[in-house]
Amino acid sequence: MNTPNLNADDDQIIAATQQWLEKAVIGLNLCPFAKAVHVKKQVRYVVSSATTPEALLETLMNELQLLSDTDPEKVDTTLLIHPFVLNDFLDYNEFLDVADAALEDMQLDGELQVASFHPQYQFADTDINDIGNFTNRAPYPILHLLREDSIERAVEAFPEASEIFEKNIETLEKLGHDGWDALDVGPAK
Repeated sequence: MNTPNLNADDDQIIAATQQWLEKAVIGLNLCPFAKAVHVKKQVRYVVSSATTPEALLETLMNELQLLSDTDPEKVDTTLLIHPFVLNDFLDYNEFLDVADAALEDMQLDGELQVASFHPQYQFADTDINDIGNFTNRAPYPILHLLREDSIERAVEAFPEASEIFEKNIETLEKLGHDGWDALDVGPAK
């Protein structure tokens, strides 16, 4: 399993994240909504230097407010990449409750939401190496900040949205571990 390169600079971290987005998320069509915002350059990439969950929470809250205050035509979604904190998936997974609480405290729940990607992502009741986990594996821990309105529009345009998860598992099962490794979408080296 790839581990994040903590010596990579912000440009390398963003480049690795963009490569993952282009080759895996868009290339394998894991998220049929990602291509449009990527092509329109409406994805904001932020590399956090936070080394504690508390510092990451502060960055997260700033980014949530910025996204809420920004015209969706300029920034529709944010990838908050945090390579120096929550590298253990269980710690990261627990932090997602903190992220949801921040949304509520900021009264942004219903407007924004946080999706999760991590190099060690593991769905409940699966083996760590189950290929299905790779649907949410990214080169670095990422908090994906999304607009609820954008999700609703995308779901309306893609009536089979409820089938995405199952299709993703099927895609990755066909691809297999060797195929995933060949994508070379791990951390910046």
